[in-house]
Amino acid sequence: MINKSCCFTGHRKIDSDEYTMIVEKLELKIIELIENGIIYFRCGGALGFDTLVAKLIINLKIKYPYIKLVLILPCIEQTKWWKEEDKEIYKYIIDNSDEVLYTSKNYFRGCMFKRNRMLVDESRFCICYLTKNNGGTFYTVNYAKEKGLIVYNVAK
Repeated sequence: MINKSCCFTGHRKIDSDEYTMIVEKLELKIIELIENGIIYFRCGGALGFDTLVAKLIINLKIKYPYIKLVLILPCIEQTKWWKEEDKEIYKYIIDNSDEVLYTSKNYFRGCMFKRNRMLVDESRFCICYLTKNNGGTFYTVNYAKEKGLIVYNVAK
């Protein structure tokens, strides 16, 4: 499965001036991977880039019904403090995913990092939206590089 998997990581906020360009680059790269045999798309279920990716994969399943959206979520209560509209989108994504895995039942200090490592550990490719040199996305991209994944940054 690893050789046929791609994970995603990115910031929760996407610059509105770049949004359309990011979506276009992301879709082109995902289609390229699909056409080269990637089937499993592993997403962390966070707000922002993860939500964008998951919705895009769901839409691409119309043309490529054999691809799989696999959600790797940090804990069951991830959405506890989210806005209601974000919770509705999250439910839509869960309902339209092919597999949902939780790295922990309850929130704990390191559950996001555990989720990020699990995303990377089962993937060959990593598509990211990385614009700053700190935080969870930066950590995850560096971890992916250390593990030998092919990394593509749609922010560049």
